[in-house]
Amino acid sequence: MTPEIRKIVTYDEEVLIEGFKAAETPWRMFAVAAVVRNPWAGRYVEDLTPEIRAYGPVLGEMMTERMLRLAGGGDAIEAYGKAAVVGLDGEVEHASGLIHTLRFGNFYRQAVGAKSYLAFTNTRGPANAPIMVPLMDKNDAGRRSHYLTIQFAIPDAPRANEIVVVLGGATSGRPHHRIGDRYQDLKDLGHDLDNPAAV
Repeated sequence: MTPEIRKIVTYDEEVLIEGFKAAETPWRMFAVAAVVRNPWAGRYVEDLTPEIRAYGPVLGEMMTERMLRLAGGGDAIEAYGKAAVVGLDGEVEHASGLIHTLRFGNFYRQAVGAKSYLAFTNTRGPANAPIMVPLMDKNDAGRRSHYLTIQFAIPDAPRANEIVVVLGGATSGRPHHRIGDRYQDLKDLGHDLDNPAAV
């Protein structure tokens, strides 16, 4: 049992000027999307496990390899995330099933040397629905400069019986980050950052 992949779409954005000011280093955000036939479309299936176990490793490995090629290696990726959009004959549970499994996400986590969890969205929509991939720092969940969102769409996907599965990444945070990090807010509120139990 293997996923039926109709197409693979890559997205690559390079920002040279942000907020009317040149970026010291171009800010890159990129994604790989696999358009997969939904094996559960149009019916209620109690046990999703067989397909999840079969599809996860295939998609995770293939998509991670493509992400690394886009980035130039795992070390170049500082922020990462994932998403899935299920077509109208599917459930949000189907989108969740393909991306919320260690068999899918661990390929990417390990390849980029990450400690943070993968930020995610799972939604339902028609062809050309917005695909929103939230990103966060791969090692520091409180680093706000790396709270990013990739947005794009695929004109003919997802069809009603498909799921779009996506991995996203960025080579840096926002070019002119100046809103501070979560830790500064906690310190301002009087939390003892040396004592995690107090936060």
